[in-house]
Amino acid sequence: MNRAWWWGLAGTVGFSLTLPATQIGDPFLGPDVMGMGRAAVAAIGAAAWLWLGRRPFPRRHALALMVVGLGVVIGFPWLSAAALTRLPAANGAVVVAILPLATAWVGARRAREVMPARFWAAAAAASAVVLGYALETGGRAAWPDLALVGAVMAAAVGYAEGGRLARQMPAADVICWALVLVSPATVWVAATHLPHPWSLVPARAWVALTYVALVSQLLAFFAWYRGLALGGVARISQVQYLQLFCTLGWASWLLGEPLTWQDAVAAVLVVGSVAIGQRTNLSGRIGGTGAGAIRERPPET
Repeated sequence: MNRAWWWGLAGTVGFSLTLPATQIGDPFLGPDVMGMGRAAVAAIGAAAWLWLGRRPFPRRHALALMVVGLGVVIGFPWLSAAALTRLPAANGAVVVAILPLATAWVGARRAREVMPARFWAAAAAASAVVLGYALETGGRAAWPDLALVGAVMAAAVGYAEGGRLARQMPAADVICWALVLVSPATVWVAATHLPHPWSLVPARAWVALTYVALVSQLLAFFAWYRGLALGGVARISQVQYLQLFCTLGWASWLLGEPLTWQDAVAAVLVVGSVAIGQRTNLSGRIGGTGAGAIRERPPET
């Protein structure tokens, strides 16, 4: 397995505690703080990273960075946090079921990645297994599910655009500049929705907010965008099918929730589908072919 796969897996593991942490904090801090407050806190770390590294603002990528910010800094966190105040945990698994395939589809078009039929067959198989698993273990259709669908599409666009940008600039800078660009909105929303008095908020809610801010919204993206840049958006996005099962592992270890034989069977099927997709020979076609193809240079280090 190559470096791109490992970077993608590191990002996936970082993301895997996002939904549980959001559900822990939501009842006490609310979706506005859990969704936008995480971005506001992460923006402080992002600004420090850019300042210490003396990173100049990439003006020619300003619009693309704003798209990333609207997708993965505002769209996905806010919509998913709002949905999870009204839905059981199993419905959040639907996000995981759809997101990798949506990211691959957007990435294949936005980054001009030409993928063979075997790749799409493996991606569809993994989606079917995870979606079926999510519904079988308690998911149900509900109106707030529309918010989850919106969250999925926002994340897919943000992932694809960020992965494309990470081929032209340092991967960490992509999420950092995106956080900084949209920080006026995220800071304002978070500041105007903070609960009062703060003393009534339990420590576990603050810990949950800290995790989603520093890991889910910042550090995990360092690894995730690096993986997408090295291995291609469509291909590496498939690693995220493993996120649901990472989440189950965390829940079993930290919360004592039992694992079932359905968990094991679904995990084996998904891992097999992902393995097939990862072994797909891209034949150097990332970036497209022909006179109109975009040949982007490798990311800076």
